[in-house]
Amino acid sequence: MMNTSPPPVAACIFGASGGIGAALAAQLAASDAISLVYAGGRGPVAQGAKIRPFTFDLEDEASIASAARAMDDAPPRIIIVATGLLHGDDLRPEKSLRDQSGDAYARLFAVNATGPALIAKHMLMRAPRQGRLVFAALSARVGSISDNRLGGWHAYRASKAALNMIVRNIAIELARINPEAIAVTLHPGTVDSGLSQPFQRNVAPEKLFPPELSARHLLSVIDGLGPEASGQCYGWDGAVIPF
Repeated sequence: MMNTSPPPVAACIFGASGGIGAALAAQLAASDAISLVYAGGRGPVAQGAKIRPFTFDLEDEASIASAARAMDDAPPRIIIVATGLLHGDDLRPEKSLRDQSGDAYARLFAVNATGPALIAKHMLMRAPRQGRLVFAALSARVGSISDNRLGGWHAYRASKAALNMIVRNIAIELARINPEAIAVTLHPGTVDSGLSQPFQRNVAPEKLFPPELSARHLLSVIDGLGPEASGQCYGWDGAVIPF
């Protein structure tokens, strides 16, 4: 019987030095459906025979453009942006309006919204114009405007809501170029990582995912998406998260 399985394709992870990104890179590299994994980060990334590491700075567009050019010999058909920022030095989620600062908004928008938009700019302008193509960026349920019942976390919520809008715009434009292309945002759940560590106290153990489990969920969601899903935000369980 003739083998009708599609040929393996290349994939790319921006943010492969983080917990979820590293797990995504490793699981993609272990798949027979993937020929090559470009794994990018500011720090060390997973190693492997099918993994090609690269470095980039999310706040340096020239580094993103350089990384995209280096993939021209095997353009990826799966592009995942697994970057994100919630807290850091002098940066904490706001509990009230009085805690807001322009610096926090600028930093979070640069990393959570502008950075992924520039990755899309440089990766998708070089992407195949025919056949299945997936661009997925990690968002967060707290970025849903209609689902916001608690308030707070102003800059983070706003930056993720902006990311959802950016990816909706990308989906509309991609459809004109490649009808089989898909652009979505994904909510990975609460993952046991440095990003969520200070906020895990009230999370039930069964709802705190190891990065490897979250990565499996996300890749399963991606595998099940068709062009009609483009422009939406999906949870780790495959459910649509309303904007």
